[in-house]
Amino acid sequence: MLKILDKLPPQTFAIGALRWSLLFIFALFGVAKFAAYEAQGVAGIAMHYPLFSWMYPLIGVQGTSNVIGTIELATGVLIALGAWSHRAGLIGGLMGMATFVITLSFSFGVPLWEDGYGFPFMGSTAQFLFKDAVLLAGCLALALHAGHALRARAGA
Repeated sequence: MLKILDKLPPQTFAIGALRWSLLFIFALFGVAKFAAYEAQGVAGIAMHYPLFSWMYPLIGVQGTSNVIGTIELATGVLIALGAWSHRAGLIGGLMGMATFVITLSFSFGVPLWEDGYGFPFMGSTAQFLFKDAVLLAGCLALALHAGHALRARAGA
């Protein structure tokens, strides 16, 4: 058993896998925000959310979605840059955490459970939102990794 454990890749391998998978998520979801179908879908939830509701009268459904998409793309870029810059990785990880805290907070005040069944049978909104809990944890792991590396460098 110990021989197998000796052959495990370093933990940085897992951090790298997490980093690039989160970049993939932020890139795909960020780009999608520039499409009309996604802008309409986001508006269905975000239009009544205080953090975003003020944008809709100013820049419309597509404009608001474009802002959100730009923030998601910037977050993905910073997460990717974290492979070379712990400072960028820390900022990207924190931005990712903020993204997923916000999306998870959408679950307050909306129907989450399938009509006629209730808990634990999730409706489509819960299915859409609850996956973000693991993405939040992934961004937390990247932010902590970068923060520990920055602290170690400062102490050296």
